[in-house]
Amino acid sequence: MEPFRRLRYGRHMTQMVQPIGALLREWRQRRRLSQLALATEAEVSTRHLSFLETGRALPSRDMVLHLADRLDVPLRARNQLLVAAGYAPVFRERSIDDPELKAARATMEQVLAAHAPNPAIAIDRHWSLIAANRSVAPLLAGVDAALLKPPINVLRLSLHPGGLAPRIVNLAEWRAHLLQRLRQQIDVSADTVLVELLKELRSYSSPSSPGTAHVNGAAIAVPFRFRHGDRVLSFLSTTTVFGTPVDITLSELALESFFPADAETAETVKQL
Repeated sequence: MEPFRRLRYGRHMTQMVQPIGALLREWRQRRRLSQLALATEAEVSTRHLSFLETGRALPSRDMVLHLADRLDVPLRARNQLLVAAGYAPVFRERSIDDPELKAARATMEQVLAAHAPNPAIAIDRHWSLIAANRSVAPLLAGVDAALLKPPINVLRLSLHPGGLAPRIVNLAEWRAHLLQRLRQQIDVSADTVLVELLKELRSYSSPSSPGTAHVNGAAIAVPFRFRHGDRVLSFLSTTTVFGTPVDITLSELALESFFPADAETAETVKQL
């Protein structure tokens, strides 16, 4: 059995794709499920699942989508599973500026604007900034101009020595929180771009006391404590995603909203 299938597009361009069985096994192992556990969850026989993973049987289109659903595979990767099984992708990917996503774009901008005077941003799957409300710009004063050239990566902007890092009061704790979120995202998505981003962020100079850089599991949320002028602003953040999207772009869109954690911060952002 060949380890890869060769898909041909046009006369010259080809793409090497892993067999569907290998991809299904990879996603099952990534979710830390045994064949028995997945077969039970998907209501198929363990023998049939074993045949699919070893290539002794090929799944139908509906079976591919059924297993991907049970494995909570991201929409982008579900298309890859379909292609590997010999089927056409079913989930569309469009720019957020696409006219067909006009309503979604308007909703996103409405949510960001309504959150003012508190800062809020919209990011894609690689933490690239898509949009921000008017409260974000005042907090970026003094940041290295190179970090503000599109596409702006929010994690790089936060942790780079030329970015916000020197003004984050609890940098060790905040850095540990962001890296933990990124690792969790990599576990879910298996995104190689995020793997490289994690390596880059880890290469930045760490806070002076790295041994204390941990996230308190008992805490409800990790505060973002940021020095602005002679004041320390303290925020709590929440993440909002679109519910049950069928478009790849919308499924990977997230809104990060920051709420004042104390009265002084609430008053300061109003003044800003």
